[in-house]
Amino acid sequence: MSEKAIEDLVETLSNLTVLDMSKLKEALEEKWGVKAAAGAPMMMAAPAGGGGAEAAEEATEFNIVLEEVPADKKIGVIKAIREITSLGLKEAKEMAESAPKAIKEGVGKAEAEEIAKKLSDAGAKVSKKPA
Repeated sequence: MSEKAIEDLVETLSNLTVLDMSKLKEALEEKWGVKAAAGAPMMMAAPAGGGGAEAAEEATEFNIVLEEVPADKKIGVIKAIREITSLGLKEAKEMAESAPKAIKEGVGKAEAEEIAKKLSDAGAKVSKKPA
């Protein structure tokens, strides 16, 4: 890759919004089969389809997916998303409006249950999937 191409890429990435960076991170994780973690080195994710039922039973990390937000519960769900993710109002609103959408990824079982309960209590339909 040429130095000019690298400089152009750095400039493009520097102009991304936080929401765009989050979408880019998710796309790269999916494409490369890795999981990015703050302050930790990148690690290879388990291959899809490997382990089957055994992997689901032994899962210790979960992804919380916002499946649906009823129109009359939207404000409460946005507040819950902000509390869970520390996102700003605009980003939380966009997340609520783009369901189905992963809210948190790679969280422990107890935290996943707590997050799912908060979102459900706010009126959202959520699912907890093994990471």
